[in-house]
Amino acid sequence: MAVTSGYRARVVDEELTSRLAATGAVAIEGPKACGKTATARQLAASEVLLDIDMNAREAAAVVPSVVLDGPMPRLIDEWQLAPEIWNQVRRAVENRRTPGQFILTGSAVPPDDITRHSGAGRITRLQMRPMSLFELGVSNGNVSLAEILAGGSVSGADPGVPVERLSEEIAVGGWPGNLGLSRDRAQRAVRDYLGEIARVDIARVDGTRRDPVRVQRLLRSLARNVATYAAITTLAADTGGADGPLDRDTVSDYLSTLKRLMIVEGQPAWTPHLRSRYVLREAEKRHFVDPSLAVAAMRSSPERILRDLSLFGFLFESMVVRDLRVYAQANDAAVFQYRDSSDLEIDAIVETTDGRWAAFEIKLGGSPVDDGASSLQKFIKRIDTAKCGEPAALGVIVGTGFAYTRQDGIAVIPITTLRP
Repeated sequence: MAVTSGYRARVVDEELTSRLAATGAVAIEGPKACGKTATARQLAASEVLLDIDMNAREAAAVVPSVVLDGPMPRLIDEWQLAPEIWNQVRRAVENRRTPGQFILTGSAVPPDDITRHSGAGRITRLQMRPMSLFELGVSNGNVSLAEILAGGSVSGADPGVPVERLSEEIAVGGWPGNLGLSRDRAQRAVRDYLGEIARVDIARVDGTRRDPVRVQRLLRSLARNVATYAAITTLAADTGGADGPLDRDTVSDYLSTLKRLMIVEGQPAWTPHLRSRYVLREAEKRHFVDPSLAVAAMRSSPERILRDLSLFGFLFESMVVRDLRVYAQANDAAVFQYRDSSDLEIDAIVETTDGRWAAFEIKLGGSPVDDGASSLQKFIKRIDTAKCGEPAALGVIVGTGFAYTRQDGIAVIPITTLRP
């Protein structure tokens, strides 16, 4: 299949190519509209789209193997609509014993996860998220996360992106389908997207009817508490409305479903060895997969974000975590956060599978950079580096300006200069 005209290159492109060369099938997982199908089409030789081809879906329910026939790699889009396909793909990969046979895309985890457990060694999963600032062309890419993790120095030119532009990027988000739309139309599209989640998708994912009004209240509560450790009780009180707090189990169930739709993504705690009396806290932070969803849930705008600097700071942090997750994955790494019993917090820890790590505070800029550097200095004194290893870098990620290393060795990295 020919490369799609106008396709915007994605960070996962190289990873998808690599995985297809090494395994029989790759399952690309991510929220609706993050670009999975377009990315898969760059390498697919044939396709079947189960979300729009009812005949194919009906055939898959009766004889799943029939939708596997076609030139390879064969794209099976929204495979979770016919979960039986998973085992059929697994068997085909086993029988043919050649790499690069199938690309599966899915925007929800099927209710019966048992069908997915038998793919080990045959089907590899590739996480995909909305576009980062580097993919959108907002970041100039002068600073490489790979080089940071290798212990390299940090320096880079100021891309000249004003704070007002950052608020727009937060509100519009990294949705490929909205590229080229006006700011107002793009924001409306994100609000419509979130409304569809509340009305239709959250019930469809497991066949359980859910009150869309309560779902929307929960989404607003998550938005108001984005990038925080908000307790279930806080979310339950916000979601319940005039009738009082919603049942905690119900809120947990809603959150679980939103995670299965890959709309909400937790940022897990990093658990290093400490050399102090402090105790690690293991609660996760909650983020939307893209900060524009938080703005949409609050029915806000770039101008209103700018008038509330506290909210702006949390939304900026969430956007940075989105980008770090995209860049970290390309480096075989993951993004964590740290909090201990003294309430010392570090916003992002990037750790590779071979044990290299870097710690980052996230600040919009100005005097808070010194606060971030101070937190990092306290943090490193509490970590038992004899067991965890020395950090590859300590840095403060800011919104704009030049990338440089301070005299104390802490890097200052505008998110508008960062790339994988």
